[in-house]
Amino acid sequence: MTDTSIMQRPFTSMSALVRGHAASQPAHAALVHNERSMSYGELDAIMTRIGAALQRDGVQAGGTIAICATSSIEYAAVYLGAIRAGVVVAPLAPSSTAQSLAGMVADAGASIFFVDAAVAEALQPVLPQLGATRLVTLDNSAAGQTFQSWLAPAGTPFAEPEVRPELPLNIIYSSGTTGVPKGIVQSHGMRWAHVSRGAMTGYGTDAVTLLSTPLYSNTTLASFFPTIGLGGTAVLMSKFDAGKYLELAQRHRVTHTMLVPVQYQRLMAHPDFDKYDLSSYKRKFCTSAPFSAALKAEVVRRWPGKLTELYGMTEGGGGCLLHVDEFPDKLHTVGRPAPGADVRIIDENGKELPPGSTGEVVGRSAAMMNGYHNLPAKSAEIEWHDAEGNRFIRTGDIGRFDEDGFLVLMDRMKDVIISGGFNIYPSDIEAVVRTHEAVADVSVVGVPSESWGETPVGFIALREGHDVTAQAVLAWANERLGKTQRLSALHIVDTLPRSAIGKVLKRELRDRITA
Repeated sequence: MTDTSIMQRPFTSMSALVRGHAASQPAHAALVHNERSMSYGELDAIMTRIGAALQRDGVQAGGTIAICATSSIEYAAVYLGAIRAGVVVAPLAPSSTAQSLAGMVADAGASIFFVDAAVAEALQPVLPQLGATRLVTLDNSAAGQTFQSWLAPAGTPFAEPEVRPELPLNIIYSSGTTGVPKGIVQSHGMRWAHVSRGAMTGYGTDAVTLLSTPLYSNTTLASFFPTIGLGGTAVLMSKFDAGKYLELAQRHRVTHTMLVPVQYQRLMAHPDFDKYDLSSYKRKFCTSAPFSAALKAEVVRRWPGKLTELYGMTEGGGGCLLHVDEFPDKLHTVGRPAPGADVRIIDENGKELPPGSTGEVVGRSAAMMNGYHNLPAKSAEIEWHDAEGNRFIRTGDIGRFDEDGFLVLMDRMKDVIISGGFNIYPSDIEAVVRTHEAVADVSVVGVPSESWGETPVGFIALREGHDVTAQAVLAWANERLGKTQRLSALHIVDTLPRSAIGKVLKRELRDRITA
């Protein structure tokens, strides 16, 4: 059941929420991974043992640990156990280079680094740079101290600290797709806002959430914390596979999920999709990357349960919600501002623009980061203040509100191509190219041009069974594009480079051209 009264409740820590579920439903499954599960009673107990182990090792409230591994019950338990101890968690991406991982561990000041065998092996070249940071292996491999031997015995003294909403809960490092990763400091209060908001979308004790994106991603955590905070069951996948996802969804009678657009695309294309019983679904979410109107419509048509698109940033601020089923004529938008969110449009000089104007999207809500870790100047750059002095987060996205108050996104500011003095939005070009019958995926980037300053170049991946030349698609597209939008070149690739949560790595595409 969903307890909507939680939305009116004052701040409650994740630790207290889990303890409450352990008291009221100790045998209820909290975490499921492969053939294993952990009940709320077991989770509550191991969180205390993890907290005791951290205190034993000198990691006090306000200290930091790092985690880099594939999703598992141990990963989730360590995350939650650290929260109980008031310890800040820095979850890192296994796809990062060894040098980048060492840099993030040092930046976070993590004294213990929880890894698995694959990450430990990748870290070998930079082990001297980790200094006094201790390695603990979540999969009990021999690369460091095993989790089971590190874990404090039951009954070990543990002094749970007071947790206040403004204190940091985790540091989420940006993907680094545009340079050196920045540590986004999120507070206990920000996560509480995510949990209490979850009551509006049906999270509760009967929720079964299938999480197929990694636990280091805020995309995943924005669904993980409401699930656990409201007493549901989180089913974890170590790696996304469309067939495996469908099998788990049917077996566990899943009610909620958080997916990125490329995952919806792969699921819709799975030859056996319609053979699975997905009637248990109540709510599906999508975030992190552009979600095409055609794909939204297909998901609604073929997949039971409501579909909600979430627009926002890991840094927080004003998010938007599009309840896709309710607004079939607004699929080209990302919805209206979420309850409690204040979203506005500003120009390049920071002046607020009137309704209908196109400019940068800025937002404010209860869910906002404290700032970038160790980067006060960068933190100040991303902030905007209104006439009353209220703090907003700048998104870097270009958009406008339509006449009904729905936000239409144009593009990322950094991706806008300025060619011959004209602003060209890659998303407009991509929308045209995507309608070609042979095109499965497309991305457009701006590259330097002596004649125009910048010029648009396209990359496409072809649908299976289609054989067409890049020149043919280029000519077809340019016939349909405006004069200033026309592509100067188009390249066929096997797949577009994407991050673990489905964002196209446009920097890599630009690098291919400049190389």
